[in-house]
Amino acid sequence: MAVPLCETQSVHSQQPTGVETVDQEALRGQAPLTNIAELISRNVVAAPDRTAVVQGGADRRTLTWAELDSAVDKVAAGLAAHGLVAGHRVGLVGRNSIEFVVAYFAVLRAGFVAVPLDPSWGADTLREALSECGTRVVLAADPLHIDGSAALPLTPDSLAALGSEGVAPVMSPPDREALAALVHTAGTSGPAKIAMLSHRALLGYLESVQALNLADPDAVVAAALPLFGIFGLNGVLGTWAMAGATLAIADSSGEDLIEVIEAERVTDLPLTPVLLQRLLRDDRLDTRTGSLRTVICSGAPLPASLAAAFTRHTDLPVHRLYGLTEAAPGVATTVSGDIHGPGHVGRVLPGVTVRIGQGADRSEPGEIWIRADSLFSGYWPGGSGGPDADGWFATGDIGYLRDDNLFVVDRAQDLIMVDGFHVYPAEIEEVIANLAGVSAVAVIGRPGGSHGEQVVAVVAGCGLDRQAVLDHCTAQLAKFKRPTEVLLVDELPRAATGKINKGALRQHLDTGEPGGAAQSQPAAESEEGAP
Repeated sequence: MAVPLCETQSVHSQQPTGVETVDQEALRGQAPLTNIAELISRNVVAAPDRTAVVQGGADRRTLTWAELDSAVDKVAAGLAAHGLVAGHRVGLVGRNSIEFVVAYFAVLRAGFVAVPLDPSWGADTLREALSECGTRVVLAADPLHIDGSAALPLTPDSLAALGSEGVAPVMSPPDREALAALVHTAGTSGPAKIAMLSHRALLGYLESVQALNLADPDAVVAAALPLFGIFGLNGVLGTWAMAGATLAIADSSGEDLIEVIEAERVTDLPLTPVLLQRLLRDDRLDTRTGSLRTVICSGAPLPASLAAAFTRHTDLPVHRLYGLTEAAPGVATTVSGDIHGPGHVGRVLPGVTVRIGQGADRSEPGEIWIRADSLFSGYWPGGSGGPDADGWFATGDIGYLRDDNLFVVDRAQDLIMVDGFHVYPAEIEEVIANLAGVSAVAVIGRPGGSHGEQVVAVVAGCGLDRQAVLDHCTAQLAKFKRPTEVLLVDELPRAATGKINKGALRQHLDTGEPGGAAQSQPAAESEEGAP
């Protein structure tokens, strides 16, 4: 049950000022967790011989909870032998794998700070990011030279060599507020930032969703989301470990996802809209996914047409999880509830409070503010930009509340002003996305024109005609919302999660066409400023 949005609900009081939380450990009569890695130890006690993680393919590998716990202990001890002490940063650069899982929990168990990074970044970008975070050791799947850091291969042999049977495991000091991870934001609307996430923040989200039963010990959870991003790191890895379920690792490209779902009898599938779209293009979707029971989409806005198409094939609803890196990551979800149309992201999670704007009228669109135990501690390195003195954080998203259900309209900085009217790009994107042949669309504002900003639609797809896009918008949208220009492109720039990178798109538009044989056509400019 969601926390009433205008009330304070707290099970225990030792929290930062203004933060509401639900202490699930206290409710079960257990000592509160202080470190994410304690989840592994607890699962060993509960079911040591149960399969914890499996990586499929020709060389299928599995680890039980006892085997995983032992591997984590050994790698934690091996990292400490490199002279690391609590608080030192360790880079993790690799694709989804058993080794990534072991290394991540080993870093946390030893009291170090994980710095997961996208392995697809170029070597220079990776070196810059690792240097900025001050990493002492880097575990990388591919060879990577880092000045001032020990670079170790993120491979089975390398991890095995890190530890030895005679070395006592290293345990983190029991400090829930200790820094656990430095996670880069997507940077789709501007420069990427580095969120400082404590064990308290990561555990706060997991304790919040535990009451919703997003996973249970009998679940098989697919790890297809990139584990270096917050939705994969805590939304998948954290939820799996909290539930004591089985983790089925898939490549984050989605190329082997159908095979993993079928072979491992996956029940719970967290994914992005891009992965969902790839599944829909696979002819085996109808016959190879019968084990699925829960599908949750996060990381980017989900077009209603895409969700509806998946439901037609599988009879499964596509639930939403709305959140952000700074909330580790969840704020609201439709799981355990109904889906109420465009923009609806569900009921606010237990322990999270939402305010719209200054709180005067929550039913009118305004900036979404959140207050929760799962919030970050600010941006690296100085902690700037974190929650205010009362615990509130401005998400940068525009939304509203209806009967305690949250609806997200758009990003605040993506808002377009036309003749004094607010134009929300997401509404226009939803309309254009329903046009046959459209595979992706982004709507942005461009300064200029007699009515204020111009509405520019950048559309990718097959067999598209600019005039058809304009005609479709004319039939579906008020005059002030219609694009004044349509650009047809081969593809749109995306972040690792598949979310369209509007910041990069704006830069491309400032310097020229946004790539891929783009063509543009302006619409006839209306003389009327009103809808």
